[in-house]
Parts: sequence; structure tokens; C-alpha cells
Amino acid sequence: MQYTNPVIPGFHPDPSICRAGDDYYLVTSTFEYFPGVPIFHSKDLVHWRQIGHCLTTEEQLPLANSWSSGGIFAPTIRYHNGWFYMATTNVSGVGNFFVKTKNPAETWSNPILVAQDGIDPSLTFDDDGRVYFQSSRTGDQGHAIYQCEIDIETGSMLTESRLLWKGSGGAYPEAPHVYKINGYYYLMIAEGGTEYGHMETIARSKHPFGPYESYANNPILSNRSMESSIHATGHADLIETQDGSWWAVCLGIRPVSYPMAHHLGREVYLAPVSWTSDGWPVIGNNTHIETVMEAPNLPEVQWPEKPIRDNFDDSKLGLDWTFLRNPVQSSWSLQERPGYLVLHGQQTSLNEIGSPAFVGRRLSHFTCKMEAKMDFEPLNDGEEAGLTVYMNQKHHYDLAVRSIQGRKMIVFRRTVGSLKVEEIRDCPEGPIVLQIQALPDKIIASICTPEIEPIEMGWGETHFLSTEMAGGFTGVFVAMYATSETEQSTPALFDWFDYEPVELMEQ
Repeated sequence: MQYTNPVIPGFHPDPSICRAGDDYYLVTSTFEYFPGVPIFHSKDLVHWRQIGHCLTTEEQLPLANSWSSGGIFAPTIRYHNGWFYMATTNVSGVGNFFVKTKNPAETWSNPILVAQDGIDPSLTFDDDGRVYFQSSRTGDQGHAIYQCEIDIETGSMLTESRLLWKGSGGAYPEAPHVYKINGYYYLMIAEGGTEYGHMETIARSKHPFGPYESYANNPILSNRSMESSIHATGHADLIETQDGSWWAVCLGIRPVSYPMAHHLGREVYLAPVSWTSDGWPVIGNNTHIETVMEAPNLPEVQWPEKPIRDNFDDSKLGLDWTFLRNPVQSSWSLQERPGYLVLHGQQTSLNEIGSPAFVGRRLSHFTCKMEAKMDFEPLNDGEEAGLTVYMNQKHHYDLAVRSIQGRKMIVFRRTVGSLKVEEIRDCPEGPIVLQIQALPDKIIASICTPEIEPIEMGWGETHFLSTEMAGGFTGVFVAMYATSETEQSTPALFDWFDYEPVELMEQ
């Protein structure tokens, strides 16, 4: 059987994986979005479903001080003696910490802090009971990989931080993982920055603190300078399956234009791992990730397809939905009017770093249709609600109803850095359907009602929402939102939201 990469599309960077029996679990970064660190489950490494988040409370994940692309950096997930551990960094808060649980789909513990600084922390459970903690940090010998031994119950450092490896010479050695395999400690890292020169390299030692010998044929993974739809591969993690074969998950991007630019974010890729005769792992097809590859020799287990429509009939939001930083609790409700998502506009706008009324999901396909039925009759000038196609506070496209000089208007706004362009026209009374059509190279915005055919309001290039234009480490979200320039706000009622991929038109 063959599978198609990416195995988890859309903004899901920095994947880490573990196995518990016949079950596989995977986590990814979330930066300034809340809840933090989605966790996915698979039986065959190809088909994944989200089962929860690791960080679901403000106590676990305070994001009030998070700048754009701040917050949660690369997590690591490990399974040991019946416990799941997830280590990560809140770069806008407490720094390095880990949480733990017996059931990854349920509540995780409060953060257990680790004093070793840096980013991209990882855990290694040794055969003798010792636990090692690695991170990428700047020490007296520059940017490199450091390690200490910790008490896994308290997070206390039992040794000082010691330099392990500076890497093979690429910029920004990061994303360390140490594995004990056949008597060797293998240290695998990412180098080159999470950009087009990204790569994965490896070294090994007979002792956990080294010295580490670099593999002579590094890198063991890179798609740099290739004529491929997949680029910037790296930040990998290894896993051994039940049959003894080895696999890797890693991140990669899919640019859609020239000059190359990507807007879906960094996605999750899967690749086989082979071993050289002298015991070094090589990821993919001679270090390369391909779109179509041969699947693992595991029983195939597919999950039910997600419904296109969310009617907001449940008492909780679905796992796809996310907030921009910690939400103001009064800004949203599923109980205020049953069967609707109700948003109350905040004075924080989409152009600011803060917590607007914002309920969004990742744009995970180049070609898809998104629609939302909204009932919003603003009473005061400056009140606004609608849909946003959002990369960050300086790069987003908004399709919204707004009160302007006492009139209900429909606005399509393109915010690109310091530039802002708006299309404005009268809005029909009563509920309207907001429509966003995503194509690989552009976003098209329209409105309609039961009485009128769709009216196109305008379009904008996806290039202006790309990482290459907007900067940062995230990907595009599509969100329902509401803002108000005063403390008074008319509630915006969202009856339903549709997300429909158009797979035949995928790149």
C-alpha cells in the first residue's frame, strides 16, 4: 500500500512521536494559539485523528505575553512505564517544562519546570532509570545541544548542563532527540534553520554525555535544492514499529508560487528509515521525502471522515477549533443561544497582539470552500463580525459586517503589512452567508442570502499571507471573529460553519 504526504496537512509543525503497544501518538507546536499542543492518534502511522490537546487551561498555558509566533515551541512526546510525557517551551512564559498523564486523550498534569534553558526540549529514559533532558541553547561555546540529568518527578536538575554537540556545521542546531539503540546513544538534530536549507543530522556515542561522533555522510534528511513540491524538511523524530522497522516523522512545506512561498504552514510528513551496514539511520529515499511512498507493514486503520458542517449543537467546541491566545471567557459562548456560536466583540482588533473574539481552524488544503451563516445586526459604529483568513496581526483578509455611519455594510479588507485596502457595499438585512473560497494562489470572498445569489466582494493573493511575506512560524487560520471599538457590543450569532476540501484540485 502507498500513502500520500503530508500525513497531517496544514499548520502542524515540529512533530514528535511515541508508541504505546500498537498505538502511536504525535504532538506538534502551537505558538500563540490555545489550547496548546494538539495530540493525534494512529494505528498505522498513515491515518491520524486528533484526540485532544496537552495544554487546555490558562494555568498550563498562559499566553497573555505571547507575541506573534511566541508561546509554545517544539514539543517532544515520550511513553515510559505507563506514563506519557510531553516536554516543551513557553518562550513567552515559564520556559522549559513538561506535563504528564496516563491517558493522552484526557487531562494532563500541571507544568513541571526544568531549569535548563533553551528551546526544543526532549526526554530520554535510560535503561538504568536515569532520565536525560536535552535542549538547544546558547552556552559558553555558542549555540549547541546541551543535556542534563533530571528527577522526572520534580524536574530538578541532578547534573549541570553539559555540551553534547555543535552539529555538523549548519546554522541553528536544534530539535535534539537522543535514542539508545543497540548500545549507542544516537543524537539526532535539525540544522540550517526551519527554512529552505533545513536538514536533519546525527551523531552517536557509547556514553550519554559523549563525546559524540558525527556521521560522515550527514545530512540524513534534506530536500534542499531539489525539484520537488516538498521543501524545508527536518525537525524529525524516530519510532520503531511492532515489526522492528523504523520510521520518521518530520516537518516540511509545500510552496505554491515562484518566488517560492508557502501559506499552509509547516506540515507533518512520514518516511521510512533504513540503516547502513555500520549502524547509521538514513531517512526517506536516500535522504529525501517524496509525495507518494510505500506505507508501513501495519494493519490499516482509517478513521471516520470529519463532517463538513459544524452546527454548534454540542456543549463543547470541536477539537479543530482554536483561540488566539487565552480567550476572554465572556467573548464566546455555546450556551447563550443553543445551536449557535455567539461571539461578543472585544476592543482588541485583529491588527493587535491580544485576545480578540476569535474562534478559528487551520487552513489545511490549498483548495477548499468555507462558509458560515451569521446573524449580526450591529447597533453602534465600529462594531464588526465575520470571517478572517489570518496569518498574523499584520497579514490577514477579512470578510465582515460592520456598522459605518449607522448603516449595516459588508466589508472585504486586505491587510498586508502597512497597506490596507477595503471594498465596501450595502449589506442585506437579516442573516447572511459569508463565503471564502481558497485556491492555491488566491482567496476569494463572497456573500449571499436565501434571496440573493452570491456576490463576490474581492480576492487576495495567498502569497501575501505566506511565511516568506508575513514572517513567523505559523500557518493560515480561517476564523469567525467579532470586534468593537467601544465596550458595547452586539452579539454575532454563527448558526453553522462549513469546511469542504476540494481534493481533486489539490496540488
